Amino acid sequence: MRRRALLSLLAGAGVAGVAGCLGDGSAPAEAGDAAETTSDAADPASATASSGSGSGDLPLVVDTVDAQGSSAGEVRIPAEGAPTVLDLFATWCAPCVAQMESLRTLHEEFGDDVAFVSVTNERLGGGLTMDDIRDWWAEHDGNWTVGHDPDSSLMRAVRANGLPYLVVFDADGEATWTHRGLASEENLRAAVEDVA
Repeated sequence: MRRRALLSLLAGAGVAGVAGCLGDGSAPAEAGDAAETTSDAADPASATASSGSGSGDLPLVVDTVDAQGSSAGEVRIPAEGAPTVLDLFATWCAPCVAQMESLRTLHEEFGDDVAFVSVTNERLGGGLTMDDIRDWWAEHDGNWTVGHDPDSSLMRAVRANGLPYLVVFDADGEATWTHRGLASEENLRAAVEDVA
């Protein structure tokens, strides 16, 4: 009986890992959480925050990390005058690792015409260092701007409720597509093609 309970627990953990991760850096998401995709930013539950919402406004400026394909400084999100793909991730999030493959492919295809920015809200300390973030980034072949937002201002501004969380912005800075959880390369490509 104990073996069956253990197998059930492990299977549930695997489903939770595929469904996505919680956005606060604390634990994997519930197995019942489903990914959401919004192709129209008019949905207030998935669009960027508006003035007076208390969740922050875009554009925001985020510190960037000196890492592979990225340099230390700041980045404006969304990028001014350019379509932008925003990827919110964490180094502890298994679906975030899987998401990197499609992000790499699309960055190679659209990187000259679309700004790609990945941002983690992980707080340093307790065993996590900036070198750990850099190492994770290099290990997963990130080659575009990577940011660090330990106050989670960006997550609040885009109303991210899990990780990975993707937002595609058009050149005017309007969110045209959001997705919580692991997005298929096909769906992400279609969203990028709509703004590129």
